[in-house]
Amino acid sequence: MAVPLFELARSRTTLDEDQLRHVQRLVASWQPLADLCFSDLLLLAPTDPDSARGFVVLAHVRPTTDQTLYPSDLVGTVVDEADRSLVKRAWRTGDVGSGDATALGSRERVRIECIPVRCGDEVIGVVSREASTRSGRRLGELERVYLEVFDRFARMVAEGTFPFESQDAESEDAPRVGDGAIVLDADGGVRFASPNAVSALHRMGIHAHPRGLSLAAVGLDPHALDTASRKRHPVTYELERGDTSVLVHTMPLIERGAVTGAVVLMRDVTDLRRRDRMLVSKDATIREIHHRVKNNLQTIAALLRLQGRRVRSPEAQAAIEESERRVRAIAIVHETLSRDTGDVVSFDEIIRPLVRIAEETASSDALRLRFSVEGGLGSLAGDIATPLAVALNELMQNAVEHAFPLDRRSEGNVTIRLSRDADQIVVTVADDGVGLPERFSLDSAKGLGLSIVQTLVTGELGGTLEVDAGHPGTRATITVPTTRS
Repeated sequence: MAVPLFELARSRTTLDEDQLRHVQRLVASWQPLADLCFSDLLLLAPTDPDSARGFVVLAHVRPTTDQTLYPSDLVGTVVDEADRSLVKRAWRTGDVGSGDATALGSRERVRIECIPVRCGDEVIGVVSREASTRSGRRLGELERVYLEVFDRFARMVAEGTFPFESQDAESEDAPRVGDGAIVLDADGGVRFASPNAVSALHRMGIHAHPRGLSLAAVGLDPHALDTASRKRHPVTYELERGDTSVLVHTMPLIERGAVTGAVVLMRDVTDLRRRDRMLVSKDATIREIHHRVKNNLQTIAALLRLQGRRVRSPEAQAAIEESERRVRAIAIVHETLSRDTGDVVSFDEIIRPLVRIAEETASSDALRLRFSVEGGLGSLAGDIATPLAVALNELMQNAVEHAFPLDRRSEGNVTIRLSRDADQIVVTVADDGVGLPERFSLDSAKGLGLSIVQTLVTGELGGTLEVDAGHPGTRATITVPTTRS
């Protein structure tokens, strides 16, 4: 199990909060550096700054542009100064150093470059760039430019200007070096464009070769470069041309306080945006379906109400009213789902209208009932929320109808308690009414309401229902797993 960087650094190093945030920003933004140098990068910090005899690996990133040197993650590994004397030297002197060493965990010889990580006026760690000496990669123009740009970022790390202070964690669709890279000079002119960057420009309808042109002439937003240079932090924006969408990430290159150029990473996100639009359309369609289902259920409830007014039999009228309440309970879930994206619903928003339904049933001059809700369940999947809402409605109606007979009680309390943890949901309906009849057994109970609750809880939700004396009154408890099998 991977140990979070903060937890590992707190337990194995003496880094303070500001230094921890600095290394966290570095780890959140150093993937392009690994890609530019075609190498694994290790972030190390001394376990004892006074002696610096050992360094712990706080983070490890692999390149997406070349083969990794270390298939196994090295986070948490403690490196002795004898194995990495260059690491100690970089940490002590604050200078970048390079040489050969033995790979961690094997006898293979590797080339390493040790870059001090500066935070303020203090060196707090070292980034070790590690690559096999047997690498057969031929150095063409792309490789030479990428390595040169990496060296400029390495100097920024050593000066403390990288990572940028406002650097956020990379999103999943953030551009990477392999997606396409453009290197700009100090005047904002294009000095180099990778083949993938040129292809992305071609897909946007820009066919002029970008080298030597300004960003505006290439078709990219020059204001993003101005903002990145002025504020000294990356700027990301999305450029749309026709049916093509390209995500553009601009990072300034800084040396001795002056902006000396920039790196622009580009990623064609046309397919991602097309899928996003499809998902948005799908979500809108699902919400519309829930809205129509809610309307249909409300129509059915209204028809049941009309039918109930026409029947003469009290038993038939009571049955129709119960059916209407059950339909309204289901409609409440669909109404909430019609307002939210996805297939989850805030069950706490469902509780209030369910309680109002129960209060309407109980309202009379002869009986005054007080309902209260304790706790909450948060968001639940729709296929859990619907049967649970109906079951809860039935238990509240049971309390209203059976716990407070008019010849024995004129007032009472019904409390709904809601709780959940990682494994289960617990819903309890407790009243302070007359309690259970003698020799009550849930298995032999013949009431329709309890039968519906048992069917929903045990059949659809895979849970359990318990009904027992509440001292005073009655307590009904539903327990269901948080996930459906």
